Amino acid sequence: MSSTLERARPDGESAVTFGRAQLLYLWLTAIFVTCLLLANIVGSKFFFFGTVNIGGIELHVEHSVGMFAFPITFLLTDLLNEYFGKRGARRVTFIGLAMSLLAFGFLFFATRAPAAEPSRTFIDEAAFDAVLSGSGTMIMASMIAYLCGQFTDIWSFRAFKRLTGERLLWLRATGSTVISQAVDTTAIMTVLALFSTLADGRPPDLAFTLTAAAKGYAIKFAIAILTTPFIYLLRATVERVFGVRPAPMEA
Repeated sequence: MSSTLERARPDGESAVTFGRAQLLYLWLTAIFVTCLLLANIVGSKFFFFGTVNIGGIELHVEHSVGMFAFPITFLLTDLLNEYFGKRGARRVTFIGLAMSLLAFGFLFFATRAPAAEPSRTFIDEAAFDAVLSGSGTMIMASMIAYLCGQFTDIWSFRAFKRLTGERLLWLRATGSTVISQAVDTTAIMTVLALFSTLADGRPPDLAFTLTAAAKGYAIKFAIAILTTPFIYLLRATVERVFGVRPAPMEA
């Protein structure tokens, strides 16, 4: 990554400016952390898009709404890995972890702060606590899965790149995501099964856990395939707009 530059201002002070690679890294990090936090905060709600019939078996298309944002983090991890190496990708992984823990701390205190009288507030206290208390549990479960999945993604991406060099970007991007999402899905469903309850107060049984894990992975797998063209679009944008080239393998 290029170094920062200092530019003299009319008042005699120096202003820090950023090179294109640094601006790219800053934006990728910001989008990554935003998607990660949003996926964790809204993740306790499940969507339902109807049923599909596969081989005579009806399957409910339902899972956490965190699925809309979280897969983007793996796409961004691949970009970071490609252009800033495994150190750059790991740094963003730890930033995401730190910001998630910070968010968890704020959520913890927000849900335990004394509530104002109903006539002095805009939202029902019970609803607020129910949603955000669940988000805190989701964040802690997600962080364990997040670290497992992220480091698997970083490792597998570099492993594929050693095999393919600069060729077959789709293979290392999609392949690493498919592998890491399997690890992430297994980890988060295991933690949630052990330490959380369903909305009706019951602990999730084995059938629910396995079904949710299978559906979650199937959705993530489909998203990984569907987003493959975007990795090429983003790569072209990075190289043409920011003028950044892929990092060498030793980075």
